[in-house]
Amino acid sequence: MLDIKLVRTNPELVKENIKKKFQDEKLVLVDEVLDLDTKFRAAKTKCDELRNKRKVMSKQIGGLMAKGQKDEAEKVKAEVTAIGEELEALEKDETVFEAQIRERMLVIPNIIDDSVPIGKDDSENVEIERFGEPVVPDFEVPYHVDIMESFDGIDLDAARRTSGNGFYYLKGDIARLHSAILSYARDFMIDRGFTYYVPPFMIRSDVVTGVMSFAEMENMMYKIEGEDLYLIGTSEHSMIGKFIDTITPESELPKTLTSYSPCFRKEVGAHGIEERGVYRIHQFEKQEMIVVCKPEDSMKWYDKLWQNSVDFFRSLDIPVRTLECCSGDLADLKVKSCDVEAWSPRQKKYFEVGSCSNLGDAQARRLAIRIKGEDGQKYFAHTLNNTVVAPPRMLIAFLENNLQADGSVVIPQPLRMYMGGKDKLSK
Repeated sequence: MLDIKLVRTNPELVKENIKKKFQDEKLVLVDEVLDLDTKFRAAKTKCDELRNKRKVMSKQIGGLMAKGQKDEAEKVKAEVTAIGEELEALEKDETVFEAQIRERMLVIPNIIDDSVPIGKDDSENVEIERFGEPVVPDFEVPYHVDIMESFDGIDLDAARRTSGNGFYYLKGDIARLHSAILSYARDFMIDRGFTYYVPPFMIRSDVVTGVMSFAEMENMMYKIEGEDLYLIGTSEHSMIGKFIDTITPESELPKTLTSYSPCFRKEVGAHGIEERGVYRIHQFEKQEMIVVCKPEDSMKWYDKLWQNSVDFFRSLDIPVRTLECCSGDLADLKVKSCDVEAWSPRQKKYFEVGSCSNLGDAQARRLAIRIKGEDGQKYFAHTLNNTVVAPPRMLIAFLENNLQADGSVVIPQPLRMYMGGKDKLSK
């Protein structure tokens, strides 16, 4: 959410940013906010004047009564009553205007960084850098579900019977590999100085609207019927929500956290749910990294976060690339974002396995996450998040890149301690 002062002082900048995101239908919101803000401030000023006037006149009543001027006192009482009625009406207007302003401000997109490429959608995202040499083996790489089934490691049919499409049973060595990757990701981030968390998997609506846009919320979140609770789509939601309505001393920053959680997503949209596969599903598990920091440090942490993901995948010999998200592909709260994509030998192309985002102070404004400086001044924090790893999607990249001609899968050195010392999976 933007600072209302920015909309007042530089509405054209806000409108230009909306155009860069190809959301011209939102341009009218800027003028509506300006109009409502004028009405709100006028009502607030009048309310302050009336409160002061009522206070002065209320003191007069006692003085008049003490002098025996009862009639005069009654006249003043009547005026005070009239002021109270006018004040009550204006306070209602003030509340309505404030709510209408917030409703619109929550929809106006955050100001994107100058470095973000301008484009309408993800087809115009820009490759930044490649890490590792992509290899296409001289044998056919099967579909990832076929590889898993060759180890008797997945049961989609049973999951469809219990839960429908978009769910799965993992079992045996594939299930163990799934857990091993998460355990390694946890320790990888702890070794980089991040504090490990297991957060709540359900959050209240005020946290949901604080961490994401309404469009994301509609397409992602599962609502718990009859309760003010939502299943999280990523542990970032809980972890940023942890700081709601807090003031953190500047000396305690940055907060560097890594969290594990299951993730639940409706996956409403053009991509849909896969009937056979584990790339786009309703339920998965993920290791996440979150940073809360001073505004001047957020871009430095942004670069550190995506580099952590690259280093993690390269430690498992998986080639990856980073892809800069263009303006039209950025969610409304994001200042800057890049995807980390892993190489698929079967498809002979890269596919997304994680996303790194700098949200500036957008989440902090919505959730009142503030920092107290050494001078006593308070200001909003910056928040960032990035995926460490999200199996089972990452399993696709892992199995394809480590598959051998005989159908076995090599286990890289970092995972072997989590796999009971195994150096390969054999049929």
